[in-house]
Amino acid sequence: MGSFVPDPEPNEDLAERFAHVRDATTRLAAPLSPEDCTPQSMPDASPVKWHLAHTTWFFETFVLERAVSDYAPVVPHYREMFNSYYNTVGDQFHRPERGLVTRPGLEEVHDYRRCVDGRIHDLLAQGVGVDLAAVVELGLHHEQQHQELILTDVKHLLAKNPLHPVYRERPPEPAAPLAPIAWSRHEGGLQSIGHEGPGFHFDNEGPRHQMHLVPFALASRPVTVGEFEAFIDDGGYRRADLWLADGWATVQERGWQAPGYWREAEGERHAFTLGGLRPLRPDEPVTHVSFYEADAYARWAGHRLPSEAEWETLAADQPVKGNFQENERFHPAPLQSGEQSDGPAQLYGDTWEWTSSAYAPYPGFRPPEGALGEYNGKFMANQMVLRGGSCATPNNHVRATYRNFFYPDARWQFSGIRLARDV
Repeated sequence: MGSFVPDPEPNEDLAERFAHVRDATTRLAAPLSPEDCTPQSMPDASPVKWHLAHTTWFFETFVLERAVSDYAPVVPHYREMFNSYYNTVGDQFHRPERGLVTRPGLEEVHDYRRCVDGRIHDLLAQGVGVDLAAVVELGLHHEQQHQELILTDVKHLLAKNPLHPVYRERPPEPAAPLAPIAWSRHEGGLQSIGHEGPGFHFDNEGPRHQMHLVPFALASRPVTVGEFEAFIDDGGYRRADLWLADGWATVQERGWQAPGYWREAEGERHAFTLGGLRPLRPDEPVTHVSFYEADAYARWAGHRLPSEAEWETLAADQPVKGNFQENERFHPAPLQSGEQSDGPAQLYGDTWEWTSSAYAPYPGFRPPEGALGEYNGKFMANQMVLRGGSCATPNNHVRATYRNFFYPDARWQFSGIRLARDV
């Protein structure tokens, strides 16, 4: 998740964007009942009610407490209950037990949001300095991360229900002709990687630095469901030679035989989606695969996963457009005819793409001092980098330098595969 780098001047439309982002979160929770918003389906996920409260806690703790002398919290107990992992702020409620917190109720959490929103609006109307504006900006991107988590966490929760409940109806779509994979070649050489210049970015996106790349090629589109089915049908989950040792141990321990949310129904493969249980679409990008599965598939296909530097080098020249949260499809979309461009297609949106790169600091990285320095740097171990955003990501939240990261066995996120190869 990340920290922040301030813009040189406060953004003039900060109040307007604050209202827009906060309203978007509320709309994502609107289709859900109070019962939907309370449980926690696994320790890595959080209740929707907690996401609504925690993002509010963030603005109260890091903006209002800084800006208002002798600030009194709206509800003092919330300071511990909705603190995620900021040890320098204070204690936190035990993360795996967030789903046991039935009180405050959902409406009380919405009241909390409205109260803090009103105070933030009053503060922004008075005008804030550069440093505080940067923290508000960070809070907005932090909330957009939690918008994505609301969708992925509630999908994991609803998938546990044998009734296969629908979060948002989605009409059936006609099959799309699938173009074969082509390859975008790059001659490599000394490349500049990382964010530089004005505009918001998380601290883990810098400093900008140079890396030497050998010639490589990136696949023109993500791996599809149909292509991954071929891997399964060829015994991909039964062949130890395709897997990293930790991956093979995970497959054996958890009994994986297919990507997350795939089900057998009426003799056919289906997938649970936020639109309910649906037959597999062979032309859609495969998603909900772990790094281990992505790596095994790449080996089976005779290729490999790209490094994050390779991915960024080719993505930097491509427009940030695609199937994002605002489309309200909440599911990867097939590559449409005519979407193929001069470079790789679907780099942004649809599905996060695993890279072969471990999540580590760039040369010269230093986390900010204070509590906000905990946002990112302390997680730089034992995780892998993903790039590009997904169908659950807000469209103005990602960029070519954005580094997402998860543990290699994680697959409740919309995570997929793009192949690379040496040239």
